[in-house]
Amino acid sequence: MELLTPRLRLREFEPEDWRWTWPYESDPETVRYGSHGIRSPEESQKYIADSRATAVESPRRIFDLAVVLREEERLIGRCGLKVVDPEQREGALWYILDRSRWGKGYITEASEAMLEFGFGTLGLHRVWADCDPRNHGSVKVMQKLGMRHEAHFRENVFLKDEWCDSVIYALLDREWAARTRR
Repeated sequence: MELLTPRLRLREFEPEDWRWTWPYESDPETVRYGSHGIRSPEESQKYIADSRATAVESPRRIFDLAVVLREEERLIGRCGLKVVDPEQREGALWYILDRSRWGKGYITEASEAMLEFGFGTLGLHRVWADCDPRNHGSVKVMQKLGMRHEAHFRENVFLKDEWCDSVIYALLDREWAARTRR
């Protein structure tokens, strides 16, 4: 599977991609608000192996793709979409980006491609994303995507030795269609 944008190529992970994912997965600032801690090279390799295994499941419900700069053919992050409830046609979006590439719109661009795939190809009705509200960059991405703030859960998850809040943003298929028509 491959999704193309003007600057990016979203593609399936390859076994050796851990060499490019591990540097950002081991960066404390990049993973600060993520659900996992700093990863070792072995943990990055396992993540990629697990991601590759989901690509051959049938029916496929997890689309976890490498985000690659087309011009440089350089892997800079990942963007994923999981069909969490096929009957309700609901999906969950996630992303992570190498800190050296923050602030350039890459994850918004990758997420737009993933949303187009989710609403178009997969026929999803609703896609949501969540993050720690202290992760201002992630909140901005969700807002740029046209997602609406739906919830703020107080201390709903214990991560990295502290209770953390979560915010939920979501988008409906008709909202996406209206946004893309503009």
